[in-house]
This record gives sequence, C-alpha cells and structure tokens, in this order.
Amino acid sequence: MTSDKLHLDTLVIHAGQEPDPATGAIMTPIYQTSTFVQSAPGEHKGYEYSRSGNPTRAALEACIAGIENAKYGLAFGSGLAAIDCVLRHFNPGDHIIVGNDVYGGTYRLFERVYARYGLKFTWVNLADLEAVKAAFTPQTRLLWLETPTNPLLSLADLRALADSAPQTVLVAVDNTFASPALQQPLNFGADIVMHSSTKYLGGHSDAVGGLLALNDDQLYDDLKFLQNAVGSVPGPMDCFLVLRGIKTLTVRMERHSANALQIARYLEDHHAVRQVLYPGLESHPQHDLAKRQMKGFGGMISIILDSPEAAKRMVSRTRLFALAESLGGVESLIEHPYSMTHASTATSPIAVPPALVRLSVGIEHIDDLIADLRQALE
Repeated sequence: MTSDKLHLDTLVIHAGQEPDPATGAIMTPIYQTSTFVQSAPGEHKGYEYSRSGNPTRAALEACIAGIENAKYGLAFGSGLAAIDCVLRHFNPGDHIIVGNDVYGGTYRLFERVYARYGLKFTWVNLADLEAVKAAFTPQTRLLWLETPTNPLLSLADLRALADSAPQTVLVAVDNTFASPALQQPLNFGADIVMHSSTKYLGGHSDAVGGLLALNDDQLYDDLKFLQNAVGSVPGPMDCFLVLRGIKTLTVRMERHSANALQIARYLEDHHAVRQVLYPGLESHPQHDLAKRQMKGFGGMISIILDSPEAAKRMVSRTRLFALAESLGGVESLIEHPYSMTHASTATSPIAVPPALVRLSVGIEHIDDLIADLRQALE
C-alpha cells in the first residue's frame, strides 16, 4: 500500500494498519507489553523491548509516513520530545534559524535548554525571504519553521524557503496546525515534518504524543538511534488512540475549516474585535499563499481585542469554548496565549500581543459556536 496509489482519505484509514495476521482483527491491537520472548539469544520476531520497538507504535509510525508522503515515521511521547530528538542530532556550535512566531514550548526548549549546551539560535521573520537568506552562516545546520504559526497564524512559503536553504541545512516544519490533511511539507522540499499528535491527528484530547516524518535513509537511522537511546517514546495505548483519531482526520479537518471560516468572518465584522488573524480571510496578508500551499485553512483563529483585560474577560465568559491549553480536538477551546501557552516568551523579543485570544474551533454546530462567542463579547 503506497501513498502514490491511494488518496489521503483512504490512507488515513489504512496506512500502516493491516488486519492482525494472527486473529484478523480489523483494528491494530494494543500490544501492552514491555518485552518480547526470544526463541534463542538474539533471535526474535522483530521486537525485543518496547522502548526499542512495539507493534502498535510501528503501525502509527508507518501511518504518519503514509499520510505525509514520507518513507519513514518516528513516534515520541510528546511533540516536544519529537523536537528534542531533532535537536539532539546537532552539535555544540551549530547554528539554527527559527521563525520568530512559534509555540512557547519550542522557544523554551531552544533558548532555555539547548542554548546552554552550545547550540546557537537566530529568530527571523520567515515571511522576509531576504532576511532568512542573510541569516544563513557556514555553521547553520537547521531551519525550523511553523506554518501556520502559533499563535499569529502567519505562513511560511515552504517551497521558497526550502530552495533558499544551502545543501548543508535541514529544513524542518512543525505541521501541527495544518495536519497532513491540509498540507504535506515534504512535497514542497522540507526534510523533516513534525507533529504534536496530541492535536489534530489524535483529535479527541485524550492522548499526548509527537511524530516525525522524513525520507532520508541516514537521517532516519540517526534519529531512530536517538529515539531508542534517549527513550522518549509513547506507550502502546497512546499510539492506538492516535491511530484511531487519524482515521477521521480528513473529514474532521473539513468541518474544522468550514466552521473556522464562518467564525472568522463573523468576528471580522464584530465591533469588539480589532483584528482577526486567519489565513482563509482575504484580509490575511498571505491569503494567496495559503490558497497555493494548503488544501484548506484549518481550525485555528487568533483575534486581537482592545486590551489584555478585554481578552481575559472574553476567554472567561465562553460556555462552549472551553478555557484550556492545547488545540485540535473535536471540542472548541479558547485561551489567552500571553499568560498560558506562550508565557515562556512573555519577556522575550518574540512575545505575543497581550490582547490576543486564540481559538481552536471544534466541530460543533456553527450556530451554537457563534452564539457562544456573541454572548462572550457582549
């Protein structure tokens, strides 16, 4: 079963998920075991110990490879664990270029953990291609980007950035906000794709995980070694839950995107909202890029209100939009990034606006969601 022969709607259900050969079970079994019996020392059936490999995890890794049009997949205990594995590939003194709007946990990992061990980071506006080119040095080894970004919903031109990177630089893309249903960065020249599978891939707010997808044989061997050596792997139950969630990814993303577009249009006309950040709106400065690069505009919206107080008041008054961190579940969530998910950037040069509110639009009925936002903004 190869991705060039099947549509994505089919791959999300079948990639990496053949019926169990022992029983015929249509769902991938949860191999809830820490170890595997060997017939003789060093002779086994492909698995020795569940940190090194587990059949449920192997199915998830094959699945993410299939739906990202990749050769390989790797699964981790969280999205940050997946990012951590990528960074461990580099050495003290190596230089990394990062987009200047990223998840707060990414900033914290880069600047408060890895900078202590000699990695050098430069934060750049990725929409300014000349600024990106100027940031490359002989020591640059990685270009790390999100598109759309968290939480300002800016876009990076994947093809242009991949083409601008020297041969010695890997291009890694956090594809969490878009998901493979809307965007496949490897098709645009990226080397590594990362997901927090906690979000849209799992889709039900019941599992934490991270995934990488890539094509290069040597890079896969290196990252696979680190995955096992460091041990930041997911358990089989979480792998099973993400596999289950992926089966409905494409239909969920259609509903997320449709609801979000209607809400963005509603909020754009609301007197209490100063600005709406959503790639699906014609007012978004990169709307044309979104149409070229993405198959839909996603379920994430950010809005800027008149003051931080107004933002905090709004997020505290919603009823259907639950005030919580995370995103990408079937239920709608709302948060104040400056004091929640991006608190680690609050005193940094890439701090988010204090009056910004981030919405993760779920798949509830659109009329109910708009009514909830209307009353919260009164």
